[in-house]
Amino acid sequence: MKKIALSIAVAVALSACDSGQQAAKPAAATQPAAATQPAAEGSAAQKLTAKDAQAFLKGAQQRLEKMGQEASHAAWLASTYINIDSQYVEALASERYTTLAVELASEAAKFNDLDLDPDTRRQLTMLKQGLVFPAPKDPALTSELAQIGSKMQGMYGAGKYCREDAGEEKCYTLTEMGQVMATSRDPELLKELWAGWREVSPPMKPLYERQVEIGNAGTKELGYDNLSVFWRSKYDMTPDAFAADMDTQWGKVKPLYEALHCHVRAKLNEHYGDDVAPAQGKIPAHLLGNMWAQEWGNVYDLVKDDDMQAPYDLTQLVVDSGMSEKDMVKVGEKFFTSLGFKPLPETFWERSQFTQPRDRDVVCHASAWNMDGQDDLRIKMCINKTGEDLVTIHHELGHNFYQRIYKDQPFLYKEGANDGFHEAVGDTIALSITPKYLKEIGLMDEVPDESKDIGYLMQQALDKIAFLPFGLLVDKWRWQVFNGEVQPEDYNKAWWKLREDYQGIAAPVERSEANFDPGAKYHIPGNTPYARYFLARIQQFQFHRALCEAAGETGPLHRCSIYKNDEAGKKLRAMLAMGASKPWPDAMEALTGQRDLDASAIIDYFQPLMAYLEEQNQGRQCGW
Repeated sequence: MKKIALSIAVAVALSACDSGQQAAKPAAATQPAAATQPAAEGSAAQKLTAKDAQAFLKGAQQRLEKMGQEASHAAWLASTYINIDSQYVEALASERYTTLAVELASEAAKFNDLDLDPDTRRQLTMLKQGLVFPAPKDPALTSELAQIGSKMQGMYGAGKYCREDAGEEKCYTLTEMGQVMATSRDPELLKELWAGWREVSPPMKPLYERQVEIGNAGTKELGYDNLSVFWRSKYDMTPDAFAADMDTQWGKVKPLYEALHCHVRAKLNEHYGDDVAPAQGKIPAHLLGNMWAQEWGNVYDLVKDDDMQAPYDLTQLVVDSGMSEKDMVKVGEKFFTSLGFKPLPETFWERSQFTQPRDRDVVCHASAWNMDGQDDLRIKMCINKTGEDLVTIHHELGHNFYQRIYKDQPFLYKEGANDGFHEAVGDTIALSITPKYLKEIGLMDEVPDESKDIGYLMQQALDKIAFLPFGLLVDKWRWQVFNGEVQPEDYNKAWWKLREDYQGIAAPVERSEANFDPGAKYHIPGNTPYARYFLARIQQFQFHRALCEAAGETGPLHRCSIYKNDEAGKKLRAMLAMGASKPWPDAMEALTGQRDLDASAIIDYFQPLMAYLEEQNQGRQCGW
């Protein structure tokens, strides 16, 4: 995940792989704040000129940049020195930034009807679209919207489930329940925790309904029909075209997902039997190792064949190397410098948090920061000497090198080409952590042969492929809610229709409109858009394929690493340097030669696994 220190989304953490636990809090600017007076209307608006728009943008960006630095440092302090004072300072800075962002977004709407050059229009649009739930100008509604958001996040954050355990009441946090969901094979316990966690969300339903009503009003004041149109307008194409493209990409990967679903269902049936895990139809949602059945990697032990093994144990390789936590970060930095990026500044090594301090509480969740829009780059982690954290380091540094290379862009363009790009770049680099790379950096003596690749690809697919339909449907549900297609009396029904249709999973216990299951996923009460995660899963493979082609790699895509390749480095640097200065298809073309999303790269990457799944699924009745 990254911390965007200097943008409308100041200090927001975006989770690439959405771990399924509570995400970091959403952007300060996504929270409503006191609105300013309405922009001039009528004859006054007609007197505005293109020069007025350009002057407004110059001043707005200067103000945002200055206040953004203040908010960034306050957020860093609150994450690395957790106490009542740091939290107060962060909240105050966040409120100040939010108030400014809302004010400037409202002012930007004054120029909606002017004939402007594309660059000026793009920056004005980005200024408005930096908000997630725009606040109306009515101060009472603004205040109510802020209170609703705070209440829902508080409900989620305080959520627990209590049950009798050995004669005593034991209360489980979401993190603790997640650990049980990942490791337990007791279907009754899993079902109980699955239903128990969802007791947190029914009180959110009337609040969410009211929030949508107010948010739609605020969105209309910015010139959009509703929140659905507003959210889908942020991708350099019409809202309907964006939604259609998402469906098109899903159509390309759906056969792979269906084959994986068929195989996983059969293996769960073998383990649990017909009464718990039916051999046909939908998979019960509590059996997939994750509270939301969004990623299935935790059931790898049930899904793999007896002789299926990953080709290596990356954690063991890290431990055997004797590397320190800082050494692990140095390894990640070397990947990027091998591609022609400049080394990280000395301040990165002085100011980053690499390990958990002994003397204070900190936020350990990994994130990448740019504090000043220039060279004050940092990562914040509590690094463990594991293979997972070595991969995470490469991912987080992907954010840092992206942030640094577009530092000379105007303030509003210091961002990824769309909200999926930043996460996709980090994941693209992580895809190059292959045996070939590990041998080059001295962690492996020999590259294993391809006989064990299926185990590795299965592990990858259980997370990356299993996630795709969930990544698509979360915002599909919200779009339907925002535009009125789904009314409050059908919130839960519509949620489960999407989950059944797209994922082929079923609730393990009866659900009704007394439930509000969408609210049991943080990104709903937290108002974090979700399409970005679907996009990132598509884009990372598209980027990886293009970079491997530039590197002259001719072997299997899952074995390719671009480490030390000049040509791949040139292409990557050229794309990253664009920031958000051009529509994302331009950035995509600069790297891949394609102007469109293309999920066929996923099919290329997982081709050996698809062949394996087709063989395994012979004689099975697939689909649901």
